[in-house]
This record gives sequence, structure tokens and C-alpha cells, in this order.
Amino acid sequence: MMNIGVPGLIIILVLALIIFGPSELPQLGRAVGETLSEFKKVNKKYGRGSGRTIKRNKTSH
Repeated sequence: MMNIGVPGLIIILVLALIIFGPSELPQLGRAVGETLSEFKKVNKKYGRGSGRTIKRNKTSH
């Protein structure tokens, strides 16, 4: 997974502020939060916890 760190997050936030402006940042943040929440729900439902595993055929590449 990516490790952004605090300086990276600050740069991303400043760029978002410049690009979208202060009036649109709350809407953008809400949309990102809802998207991440939905992704987590789907990941819990269909992710590793489902008990299904995909086995790769060793002869095919």
C-alpha cells in the first residue's frame, strides 16, 4: 500500500484548495468519504473474508 505521509497530505490538500477553491472542498471531502465508505462495505462483503480463494493454474502463464 502507498505511504503518503504528512508532507504529502499537506501538498495534496494545498493543491485541492488551489484547484477546487474553498467553497467546493466540503462537497469534495464528503464525496470522497462516501466513496471510501462504500468501497469498505463492498470489500467486507466480497473481500478476503468470504472464504473463497482463487487458485492459479500452475501450467498457465
